[in-house]
Amino acid sequence: MHMPLDLVTAGRISADLYPLERGSIETVHRFEKLLGGSPNNVAAAAARLGTRAAAISKTGDDPFGRFCRTRLAELGVDTRFLGIAPGRTPVSFCELFPPDEFPIHFYRDANSPDMQLSPADFAHPDIVSSRLMWVTGTGYSQPHSRTTHETVLASRSRDSVALDLDLRPSLWERPDQFAASMHHAIGQAGIVVGNREECEAVFGPADPHRLAELLLERGVNLAVIKLGPHGVIAKTHDQSIAIRAFQVDVTNGLGAGDAFGGALCHGVLEGWPLDRTIRFAAAAGAIVASRLGCSDVMANIPQIGALMARQLV
Repeated sequence: MHMPLDLVTAGRISADLYPLERGSIETVHRFEKLLGGSPNNVAAAAARLGTRAAAISKTGDDPFGRFCRTRLAELGVDTRFLGIAPGRTPVSFCELFPPDEFPIHFYRDANSPDMQLSPADFAHPDIVSSRLMWVTGTGYSQPHSRTTHETVLASRSRDSVALDLDLRPSLWERPDQFAASMHHAIGQAGIVVGNREECEAVFGPADPHRLAELLLERGVNLAVIKLGPHGVIAKTHDQSIAIRAFQVDVTNGLGAGDAFGGALCHGVLEGWPLDRTIRFAAAAGAIVASRLGCSDVMANIPQIGALMARQLV
C-alpha cells in the first residue's frame, strides 16, 4: 500500500558531474557524480521537507541510469514511475565561477530516454490522484514529449499543475519554439515559475511586475518571477509580494532554483500564506546556493527556519 502522493514531477533526468574546484572543464581535474535533472531535484527537495513526492521519467539501461534510479530512491522520492527506454542516460557537466556564473554542458541525444514519456506513463491511479504535478519547459523541447505533456495536462485540473519555464537554449532546435510552446503550457498551468530572462523569452522585455501580471492575465493563479540576487516577486489575483534575497556565500547557483521549487510546492501543499511560502522557498534556494551539489544537499525545515530567523526579509 502506498500513501497518496502530494507531488509528482515529470521530465529530464541525468547524472551530473560537479567539479570539486573552480574553473573551466579544461582546467578542472576532479568531479563528483550527483543526481541531476531539474524535476528530480525538485522532487528531492520536496521529499526532504516531508512531502510525499514521486518522479516520472525514463533512463537508459546503463550504469548512469541505474545510478540515477538508486540515488533518487535514497533521497526519499518514490521511483515506481521511472521507466527504461532505448538510448543513453544523459550526462551533464557543470562549471563553477562564483558568485553568478555556472555554465552547464548537456551531453544528451535529441531523443534521450527522458524525452520518450507517453500518456500511458502518467495513467497510474496514484499519479492521476496526485495533488500537484510539476512539469518543466524542457519537456516541451522535443515533439513527442511536447505532445505527451499537452495531452496529460489537458486531463488534469489546471489548479493541480505547476510549470517551471526552465529555458535551456541548447536543448531547443530553434529559439522561437520555446515561446510558442510555453504560451500553450502556461494556458494549462495554475502555477508558473520562471526567472526574468525566461519570462521575457515568452512575453518580450518587460518589468518583472508586468511579467507576473501577464501570467495572471493568461489565467495563472500564482506567478513567481525569480530575480536571483535581487530576490523574487510573487503575485496572485489579490496579493503581490516582493522578497529580497537571503544573503549567503554562493558556491553553486545551479541548484537554488530547484530547491526553491521544492520548497514552494511544500508551502502550497501545506496551505501556507503566500508570504510565508515565498520566504521559505527563497531561504531554501539560498541555502543550496551556498553548497556544492543540488539534489544531495537540499535543506531541511530546521535549516530553512534558522536562516529565516537570522535574516528578516
